[in-house]
Amino acid sequence: MEAATLFLKFLLELQEEGWFRGFLDALDHAGYSGLYEAIESWDFKKIEKLEEYRLLLKRLQPEFKTRIIPTDILSDLSECLINQECEEILQICSTKGMMAGAEKLVECLLRSDKENWPKTLKLALERERNKFSELWTVEKGIKDVETEDLEDKMETSDIQIFYQEDPECQNLSENSCLPSEVSDTNLYSPFKLRNYQLELALPAKKGKNTIICAPTGCGKTLVAVLICEHHLKKFPPGQKGKVVFFANQIPVYEQQESVFSKYFERLGYRVTGISGATAENVPVEQIVENNDIIILTPQILVNNLKKGTIPSLSVFTLMIFDECHNTSKQHPYNMIMFNYLDQKLGGSSGPLPQVIGLTASVGVGDAKDTDEALDYICKLCASLDASVIATVKDNLEELEQVVYKPQKFFRKVESRVSDKFKCIIAQLMRDTESLAKRICKDLESFSQIQNREFGTQKYEQWIVTVQKACMVFQMPDKDEESRICKALFLYTSHLRKYNDALIISEHARLKDALDYLKDFFSNVRAAGFDETEQDLTQRFEEKLQELESVSRDPSNENPKLEDLCFILQEEYHLNPETITILFVKTRALVDALKNWIEGNPKLHFLKPGILTGRGKTNQNTGMTLPAQKCILEAFKVNGDHNILIATSVADEGIDIAQCNLVILYEYVGNVIKMIQTRGRGRARGSKCFLLTSNAGVIEKEQINMYKEKMMNDCILHLQTWDEAVFREKILHIQTHEKLIRDSQEKPKPVPDKENKKLLCGKCKALVCYTADIRVIEECHYTVLGDAFKECFVRRPHPKPKKFSNFDKREKIFCARQNCSHDWGIHMKYKTFEIPVIKIESFVVEDIATGVQTLYSKWKDFHFEKIPFDPAEMAK
Repeated sequence: MEAATLFLKFLLELQEEGWFRGFLDALDHAGYSGLYEAIESWDFKKIEKLEEYRLLLKRLQPEFKTRIIPTDILSDLSECLINQECEEILQICSTKGMMAGAEKLVECLLRSDKENWPKTLKLALERERNKFSELWTVEKGIKDVETEDLEDKMETSDIQIFYQEDPECQNLSENSCLPSEVSDTNLYSPFKLRNYQLELALPAKKGKNTIICAPTGCGKTLVAVLICEHHLKKFPPGQKGKVVFFANQIPVYEQQESVFSKYFERLGYRVTGISGATAENVPVEQIVENNDIIILTPQILVNNLKKGTIPSLSVFTLMIFDECHNTSKQHPYNMIMFNYLDQKLGGSSGPLPQVIGLTASVGVGDAKDTDEALDYICKLCASLDASVIATVKDNLEELEQVVYKPQKFFRKVESRVSDKFKCIIAQLMRDTESLAKRICKDLESFSQIQNREFGTQKYEQWIVTVQKACMVFQMPDKDEESRICKALFLYTSHLRKYNDALIISEHARLKDALDYLKDFFSNVRAAGFDETEQDLTQRFEEKLQELESVSRDPSNENPKLEDLCFILQEEYHLNPETITILFVKTRALVDALKNWIEGNPKLHFLKPGILTGRGKTNQNTGMTLPAQKCILEAFKVNGDHNILIATSVADEGIDIAQCNLVILYEYVGNVIKMIQTRGRGRARGSKCFLLTSNAGVIEKEQINMYKEKMMNDCILHLQTWDEAVFREKILHIQTHEKLIRDSQEKPKPVPDKENKKLLCGKCKALVCYTADIRVIEECHYTVLGDAFKECFVRRPHPKPKKFSNFDKREKIFCARQNCSHDWGIHMKYKTFEIPVIKIESFVVEDIATGVQTLYSKWKDFHFEKIPFDPAEMAK
């Protein structure tokens, strides 16, 4: 800064003609485009607007350093930095480590003069699934999302994320391979189903809406194929059936599309699939019309029903819901069935499709007794309009020969008698909390979480809430505010690492926990290392020798690991060909247990592999999909690993080779998860161990087992009901639920017919009036008239696309000098060349009152929306 000040001093003393233009050209050439534009136009609003983000980044800097891997996001941010800065960041990452590189990246971003660096950072973080994106918030409307311009095709799609059983669940079966339950059957020729599979299919073949509830690995996909074939063949000449199969996740969708295509195309049926990844490139209504079997991710149909491109569910004759237990609340399955039930209960004349649900467990929710469990299952049946729950009863013996239910064992082990390591770390945490309270006396008011304990998930939640509160913390003295917030982020970041270390030490070796902390403080030293960090590091290093001594003391070995070692030795002694999946809760434990196995001579016979999810936590990078598939291939086919240490990513939906030993290491979930996880142990004579020091974990698993028995008993009880009585019960639930649903519907807002102005959101120039706006296909907004054409300039779109009747070609920007605000796109719609604008780029001004309003979505702006009429274009 001193050098820049001196530079400007000499610059202003220059007498030569053209020095000012030369200076501007030099700025532009060096990459300071934001500064160049601001000085040339003498308008510094854009740069000044960045100050709030600089303050936020300064405040978040401690957390940024610990959570960000700069090399992952640098390519996305390169346009916001100058070339020299990018090279320096990479060099520092290489020589001093990622934390030092992250600190350098912060320094460069704080200097950046590019208007878009905050939103570019946000998008880069979201693309990498980095948890820091939750802390890095940009103001409403700043996000560079091309609304209504075919990046997101439909404004009406209220996208929601639903997890199959756990946030990390992924199906990793290769598209080219059939799932394990199908692979033993030749799908290129008629296949012979087992008797229990024919039993499961029987009610559906009779045309009844059916939930098929059968164990993981029994071949429900083949049952669905049989039902589908029978359904399509029953139509007389001149009539045709149309089947839609729903899969929740993209990999499952790809797998089922492959299975159905290989079987049905040889019979002359047309099979295709549409997912969120392909929907923008295909006209959904034509795909549905031209094919016999359509594999869909459910949100696609939800969107098209809302839009009207699929007029009703009557276009289908059969709907199959994979993992139908998800049909509840606002899940897309339920949104589809709301449409179905509205059609059914509204007296619509259109025929309704047959409904089939597939699941390993219908579940019982939070039911405490049989009556509540019955109600829960009946509500699921009502949601799917199912009059039958099909299970295997007559052919149980055959089913048990195919799907082996593993023996389940509970092992309660003792924790360490004394935990000196925890005592030392807990004192360091208390000291750090005291330092935080010293600079912010109101710290406790930042979070409502009470009775937090060190080394727990609850303590992690407290840290998260404190950091979020810190982001909006305000003081009259902004410098003091910045200082306090930065320090609080430093303290809480260190507290998080201590908390993580305690969790590792509880379930693994003290050495692993201590190595985790030593790595962290090594990275802190390599980075900026300000006074606060120096103080915190010194406090840790003062205790380091004592921690080293404690971690090396044999008397502090973890009893859980001794018991785990015993189980593994015993099982591999009985059967050297044993194949094991070891489930744990966190990625840190995956790494710690792999290191323990590899360093333990008693377990020399084990060849461990690891399988974790794809997301990122702090600086821990998730496994890529190819890496996951490679590990599974090594586990299933090559025999490179005989034990797989996995997080919840493996407990459902993965085509894993049969294993005969499942170990749940402090790992428990709900009853559906329990059934799915146990389903991994498919081999004959398989065993499942739950190993824990917490009696509550065993109690929870026993409750799940009780709930599973209660679920099975309830299903058997419902199967004894008279079918007409059961249908009447279902209809009563459906009618009651629809009344509740209808009463909760918000009335549609009345459109404001008063004409309003649209001003450029950046330069506030008048752009058009709402009377000039027309709506294309209910979700794209254009402006009529030659006057508007004079207001914008066009530039080539970086990502041109074609979709249905649309051909997106160019971007449009405000034509006013030194503004160039992004307004939307220019495209060809049928035969018309038209602009399409996004509302967040504009300010809406009431002509009468002068009140100005910002909208982030067109659906929030309730003005009179006039449909596009081609005849108006000819005027």
